[in-house]
Amino acid sequence: MIKWIILAVFIVSALYVQRRGKVRHSFYRQFFDHSTILAPINFLMYMFSKVPNEPYIDSQHFKDLKVLDDNWEMIRDEARALYDQGGIKASSKYDDLGFNSFFKTGWKRFYLKWYDSAHPSAAELCPQTTALLKTLPTIKAAMFTELAPDSRLVRHRDPYAGSLRYHLGLITPNDDRCFIDVDGQKYSWRDGESVVFDETYIHYAENTTDQNRIIFFADVERPLKSKMMERFNHWFGKKVMTAASSPNEAGDQTGGLNKAFGYIYRLRVKAKALKATNRKLYYFLKWFLMLGIFFLIFIRPYVF
Repeated sequence: MIKWIILAVFIVSALYVQRRGKVRHSFYRQFFDHSTILAPINFLMYMFSKVPNEPYIDSQHFKDLKVLDDNWEMIRDEARALYDQGGIKASSKYDDLGFNSFFKTGWKRFYLKWYDSAHPSAAELCPQTTALLKTLPTIKAAMFTELAPDSRLVRHRDPYAGSLRYHLGLITPNDDRCFIDVDGQKYSWRDGESVVFDETYIHYAENTTDQNRIIFFADVERPLKSKMMERFNHWFGKKVMTAASSPNEAGDQTGGLNKAFGYIYRLRVKAKALKATNRKLYYFLKWFLMLGIFFLIFIRPYVF
């Protein structure tokens, strides 16, 4: 009985996530999306959210972030120096589970902070920005990100709703052709200007100009109404999100999830090769595996 209650909760929360917002994935795409796995947790985050459940959130809810806006030129100067050294880059290994697919379309990053993981390279190369981040405990993750000319990010939702996304324009085209679209609403970056949005709505980004785009990118803890949910959010960040840490350089921490991802990706490569040569067999095996897991969890105990 408990298993069926858990299944019902999972289905209801997954359907809520799928139908949330004006822009939606197809049912098939959402079924296999990583955000579906965390749907029950995310549902609670939405229900207990202190801030509106809207694509863009007014910055008045995040007054502590004003110090970043006020120091944007200092942050920009460190980002520019890092970029000139080639420090903002794609991972050369399969050790960045969260952003691996983005590297293929021109997106690059340099981690300044990632939950409780250690990034000595950030403190060495960006000392002023990392020092400023230490005064802002609500920021759980931060990085510099680059979107080169004629680059894009495909439509996606981020998997976990325990945070909200903050972008601060540093070196941008200052052009409406360089933008992010969150649930059908576009925002174009401008130097020294910031925006906060909910990254669990479907969003994508494009830079169709001939100039680079570098921004400061941060995950800010979602304000919650319940102390118990706050404690859970802290625990989840410490135990789960930290495990998704990825290094900038040798000496930075690589989390357990990303260590495992290196092995899992080898299987994914083989699966892609099978899909290219025999799509029917690929989809048969994919659904057979999913239904087999469902059978083992929910049906088998009642049959045997």
